[in-house]
Amino acid sequence: MRDRLIFAGLFLVGVMILGGYYVGATRASDPGPYEPVISGEGPVMVIEVEGEANGTIRIQLREDIAPAHVERVVTLAERGDYDGVVFHRVIDGFMAQTGDVEHGRAGGDLTRVGTGGSELPNLAAEFSDLPFERGVMGMARSQHPDSANSQFFLMFAPAPHLNTQYTALGQIIDGIEVLDAIKRGRGQNGAVMDDPDVMARVRIED
Repeated sequence: MRDRLIFAGLFLVGVMILGGYYVGATRASDPGPYEPVISGEGPVMVIEVEGEANGTIRIQLREDIAPAHVERVVTLAERGDYDGVVFHRVIDGFMAQTGDVEHGRAGGDLTRVGTGGSELPNLAAEFSDLPFERGVMGMARSQHPDSANSQFFLMFAPAPHLNTQYTALGQIIDGIEVLDAIKRGRGQNGAVMDDPDVMARVRIED
């Protein structure tokens, strides 16, 4: 039986990072011009978002710095596993999290959303010097560094305390305004309780 404990409270850092750090954060009315810090080549993940946000997010994946993590999200996207999965935890001024392919299906029972992953094995960390700036994509995990599986998050704003602590695997190259419009959650952990936005379709462009 796959160890599900690693997914419990899989909203990045749990108490350790959230711990009040982002309590009271407010959505920036004008976050300023967006300039990705990313470089390199690799597949592009294309996410069609529906809900309060409607549009397409394109993410340049960095297989040069996180090859196993990129391979994982590419595999899940190409299998269609991410299609219909909700953004279950969205913290204003921090990040939007999605990718629970086990418990995160729109229209289904979401009482356990955020605690699941795929049937594939967990991934060993691939930490790098890519900073967690606005628009960066990172893999969610529990407190154990080697516990990422399918869930990931997209940064609304820089979070330098995540640098070298979580695996960064790409950055938004188009559609940052779609990310900014995603429905926010409630409370300190940002859980989206009613009608969360959804990844209607996810595909990979080479």
